[in-house]
Amino acid sequence: MATITLNVATVTPLGDRVLVKVSQSEEKTAGGILLPDTAKEKPQIGEVTAVGPGKRDEDGKRQPLELKVGDKVLYSKYAGTEIKIGSEEYVLLAEKDILATVQ
Repeated sequence: MATITLNVATVTPLGDRVLVKVSQSEEKTAGGILLPDTAKEKPQIGEVTAVGPGKRDEDGKRQPLELKVGDKVLYSKYAGTEIKIGSEEYVLLAEKDILATVQ
């Protein structure tokens, strides 16, 4: 999946979309071996930085999202669109692609 690089200050998700800041991947294995960039797995945990207003139901009313800014979430491995804003990496996801909140 290609990463989109944006030169903007803010990104506001639409509908039931959520902007998640990607957590850093592990640098070492459990045994202490350092991993090169090519061997690191794509992280699936991040922090919600922005949420859309929610999707509309059949009556045209907004259905609010269950997430809020600051939640740590676990999301599907190949879901969403990868975005780079400055030096930070984000993923723009649909709410259905978020599997769980984590502590």
